[in-house]
Amino acid sequence: MRRLLPLLVLLLVACSSPEESAAPPEPTRTGTPGTSELPGGPGNSDTAPPTTAPVPGATPPAWLGTRALPVTASGYGEVRPTPRELRRRRFTLPDRLPMLPGSGFRARVADPAPDEVVARSTWARGCPVDRSGLAWVRLTFRGFDGARHTGELLVASPVADDVVAVFRELWRADFPLEEMRISTPADLEAEPTGDGNNTEAFVCRPVTGGTSYSQHAYGTAIDVNSFQNPYEKGDVVLPELASSYLDRGRVRPGMITADGPVVRAFGAIGWGWGGAWRSLKDYQHFSLNDR
Repeated sequence: MRRLLPLLVLLLVACSSPEESAAPPEPTRTGTPGTSELPGGPGNSDTAPPTTAPVPGATPPAWLGTRALPVTASGYGEVRPTPRELRRRRFTLPDRLPMLPGSGFRARVADPAPDEVVARSTWARGCPVDRSGLAWVRLTFRGFDGARHTGELLVASPVADDVVAVFRELWRADFPLEEMRISTPADLEAEPTGDGNNTEAFVCRPVTGGTSYSQHAYGTAIDVNSFQNPYEKGDVVLPELASSYLDRGRVRPGMITADGPVVRAFGAIGWGWGGAWRSLKDYQHFSLNDR
């Protein structure tokens, strides 16, 4: 993606079991990680059924993340047609964290976030949220491979419980994610490849195409599956290789729709969707203050 916008944008499970019908426990909010879990049930198995042949689009191409794009006058990479291998993208990258224990949905919230976690993020002096105001959320999500995965988010402390509630609903809905990790300073400086697909929250950066701080810099915005749900304004498309997914009428795995579970889950906590904006479309974006 662009130098100042790491790319992103992963989850979840099917029909509710009787255990899921009961109100789930709230995540513990202490200086050490707490736990919130939905017991395993039908559709909550840890692994997908084995297959004998790879499904088209289910294996990442060997060149993923390695082919830098020319940077245009806009400051972003050159927009190019979506490669055939990514037109029905449905693979999940390896987890970077140990699997949370148990089965089904589980989340752990450390508030405030540990120093070592903040240190590998894009937080720096001058960011609009103090480091003590960030919470580290680890949670399980359903991958495109159907398996249970573990990812992480940095979010503003006051919204951590709401964020857990959102991803609990996406797990129940079996909505898939490719990757969920915290962006690093190296990500911000990397050459744009236009093929990232992270799901993330806190990034200390300006709004796309502007100079004021993004809601991401406050920890009150989340981008979900950025490749399947790209940003579009005029000639700018981000990620730059995701143009195929601007056709919102051709729904493919991982896409967010106006009447789907992702918009409903974020709407339930009062967050707005960038896919409903008029001046531009940011299909991956959800935020507390709608921007």
